[in-house]
Amino acid sequence: MFEIGNSLLEARLRQQLDFPEAEHGTKIRAKYLRALEEERFEVLPSHTYVKGFLRSYAEYLGLDGQLYVDEYNSRFVGGEEELPLRTRRVAAARGRRNERRESNVVLLALISISVLTALVIAAWRFGGAEPQDVHGLEPAQTTTRPGAAPAPASRPAGTARLEVIATKGDSFVVARRGSAIGRVEYSGTVERGQKQRFAGKLLWIQVRSPQNVVVKRNGNRVKLPAAAKTRGVFVTSRRIFVADPS
Repeated sequence: MFEIGNSLLEARLRQQLDFPEAEHGTKIRAKYLRALEEERFEVLPSHTYVKGFLRSYAEYLGLDGQLYVDEYNSRFVGGEEELPLRTRRVAAARGRRNERRESNVVLLALISISVLTALVIAAWRFGGAEPQDVHGLEPAQTTTRPGAAPAPASRPAGTARLEVIATKGDSFVVARRGSAIGRVEYSGTVERGQKQRFAGKLLWIQVRSPQNVVVKRNGNRVKLPAAAKTRGVFVTSRRIFVADPS
């Protein structure tokens, strides 16, 4: 399995092509070419359009068009192939909402049981006789050094909290946990005025248009290396470094 969008993007950048040139060469509108690179296949009306555009765009870039169609089929095409992608996604979203509603009911029931249990225990512990004073035994006292501030709440050591804010324009952003092939935390376009947050001990991030965004790590603004636009970079709580090209 390989990433369809990243592979198309890298092939176009290697040939130093921009979208108007690719649109002229493929006769496919630039917004659809951008959607293929960002794997936003729901922008296209059906699987047939996606596979046709994938084949044409890949072959225009000198790639094996059938390989991209096969990869798309294996990952996205289900039993009802000709249904619009948007219809399939709406049905899936409704299913997820129903699951969340059922989960919330179960969660509320568990919370109610926990509260009742805590009340019963409190009544049993504190509803009895008052404790007896024992001669020669002084009650324990909690000492606090004058002027001392309470201990701050602890937080996981070494956690990188990354914030991407689109200030000058849109930018497509991919964030993964642990490595360039790790679990996807976010993949999509951060539109101007929006922000996305990620947290982890080790993050991998790719920002296609870094000139349009402000990046903050643990509240401090940082500048991403140029490789963040193509190869991606790793981010920890202490440093930002380029991914190993091997």
